[in-house]
Amino acid sequence: MADHHSEGIKIFTGTSNPGMAEAVARFLETPLGKCRVTRFSDGEIQVEIDESVRGMHTFVLQSTSPPANEHLMEMLVMIDALKRASADEITAVIPYYGYARQDRKVAPRAPITAKLVADLISKAGATRVISMDLHAGQIQGFFDVPFDHLYATPVMLNDLRERYCADQGEADLVIVAPDAGGVERARAYAKRLQCGLAIIDKRRTGPNVAEVMNIIGDVEKKRAVIIDDMVDTAGTLVQAARAIVASGAKDVWAYATHAVLSGPAIERIEGSPLKELVVTDTIALRDNGRACKRIRVLSVAPLVAEAVKRVHTGESISTLFA
Repeated sequence: MADHHSEGIKIFTGTSNPGMAEAVARFLETPLGKCRVTRFSDGEIQVEIDESVRGMHTFVLQSTSPPANEHLMEMLVMIDALKRASADEITAVIPYYGYARQDRKVAPRAPITAKLVADLISKAGATRVISMDLHAGQIQGFFDVPFDHLYATPVMLNDLRERYCADQGEADLVIVAPDAGGVERARAYAKRLQCGLAIIDKRRTGPNVAEVMNIIGDVEKKRAVIIDDMVDTAGTLVQAARAIVASGAKDVWAYATHAVLSGPAIERIEGSPLKELVVTDTIALRDNGRACKRIRVLSVAPLVAEAVKRVHTGESISTLFA
């Protein structure tokens, strides 16, 4: 990118995903903003912005990944610091938007925490939000400031074509939605790859607990690819993979944007029939995730950097996904 695209831009990051922030800054050919995020002895978060941001367009890149509350609070304090330092605009770049599963009332007296988090980010002083592959698209409407929704689809489609279509074509490939909520996403992949579509009929018995019921569609003697927005405990994913293999699939892979990978996720993946789980760098993998040979990471930093540039210059972002 030419240098003039990054003039007037400052990119700051907390501790959730400094690797991605550095990559985004590198693509924009601008240094990361000087900022210190520290803790008082009691755990309180302190942020110090160590350079002038007066009149600048600032971007705070921070995923609300585990520990979600710590990283969310870091972002809020950083946004407040930039607001009080007279930044002209403050765009919260949240590659992974936590609390997104709490997007509606599923029981009496239940909170809608995704809306609460949106209110906190807006109240802190964010003038725009950028996020990727929201668990529920309607979360965009929870904000009273402009919201740009990015998709990892171009990056994942390119990888799918190179890995599984270049040599054998799409004839025996089938895209699988792990639940009814993921059908739209899976259908978009199947349409672009011109291959079959299958759906896992799943019934939840509790939070982070899922029971696979059956498979709608034909996976027999096919190469199956599960498409999802996130992998948390990997319970749903592994059960889906087993059901697909039990239905006669030759092999099964999985693609998911956000690698939360909490609790027993890594052990489940290593003990599953999955050939490979492909994720993006919206969440920085912990040590056990990096050590798992079945997990491969694709970078969406160039995509995020292009979105940041276009927000700054007033260009269209939707054309990135046309």
